[in-house]
Amino acid sequence: MFVAVVGEFSSEEHRKAVGDLLTQYGFRPMLKDCYESTSISETTLSRLKKDIDRHTDSYDVVRMYQYPVGQGLVITSLKDKRWRRIKLRGN
Repeated sequence: MFVAVVGEFSSEEHRKAVGDLLTQYGFRPMLKDCYESTSISETTLSRLKKDIDRHTDSYDVVRMYQYPVGQGLVITSLKDKRWRRIKLRGN
C-alpha cells in the first residue's frame, strides 16, 4: 500500500520528532513535511498513528493518504488531537 504523510506543525520540535519517527518507520522524505512509503502494513500504520499522536499537540495537523484501500483512496487526518477518516471510491 502507498502511504503519504503531510504535516503542518506548531513547533520545530514537533516537526523534528514526527520526521524522525516517520524515517524510523521506513518513510522517505520527499518535500518539507511530506513523507512517502510503499511498504507499510495496516497494523504498522495503526501503531504509527498512535506514535504520531504522542508527539503532537492540538495545534498540529497531520494527513495520511492511503492508496489503494478497497477500490479507492483513504484520507486520514489528525486535527485537534482527533483522527478522522474519509473514504473516496473510484468508478
